[in-house]
Amino acid sequence: MIDLTGKVALVTGGSRGIGLAIAQQLYAAGAHVAIVARDEERALKAAEGLKGKGRAIAVKADVSDAAQAEQAVERVERELGPVDILVNNAGFTRDGVLARMSEEDWDAVMDTNLKGAFTMMKYVSREMMRRRSGRIINITSVVGMRGNRGQANYAASKAGLIGLTKAAAKELASRNVLVNAVAPGFIETDLTRDLTPQAREAQLSRIPLGRLGQPAEVAAAVLFLASDLASYITGHVLVVDGGMIA
Repeated sequence: MIDLTGKVALVTGGSRGIGLAIAQQLYAAGAHVAIVARDEERALKAAEGLKGKGRAIAVKADVSDAAQAEQAVERVERELGPVDILVNNAGFTRDGVLARMSEEDWDAVMDTNLKGAFTMMKYVSREMMRRRSGRIINITSVVGMRGNRGQANYAASKAGLIGLTKAAAKELASRNVLVNAVAPGFIETDLTRDLTPQAREAQLSRIPLGRLGQPAEVAAAVLFLASDLASYITGHVLVVDGGMIA
């Protein structure tokens, strides 16, 4: 059983879906957990619902805003201690075909999904490097590896996150800070629940396991990478997709 007792974990976008499942598993393993989200009420509810022995706090912040991201890290360090595990999960979509995609929709997705992860890594990694210890796990997507129609902005942001993961892994390895990514496929979340029956069947036909994944299955991959079991893994993208891109 993985034991993270005493570790401090910061999860962005941790108030629902995959992010909440990640926060739940890290907390159940003994970590103190900070849930960072734009919706303070939802984050508070998520933090209060965690089951375990550690401390849990909710932090309101928009990670696309560098000042808010820095303040969020400072608050977590002040209330829980230095961050041992950073999970960059915050992200969203604004889909549309490339020829008609607005600059606003492009920038909004890139600012949260990619710039937000960069900013959080920047502020958290300083203390990790000083302490010569840390885990950074970025939640990317199989869409960032294979593209998808109508998601040029989302695919670019997730592909960029893979590049950011690999570059940071090389930069931080000498300080024993490990940087990896988890790439979910089609997971049962609010986004996939909105699919039409036809679209859902089309996606299922491409998944060898024949079903959508569950948020807890993505969280299990994050838990592994956050643990001592993954002490010789860095710069890796762990795909959790039921074999879809095999």
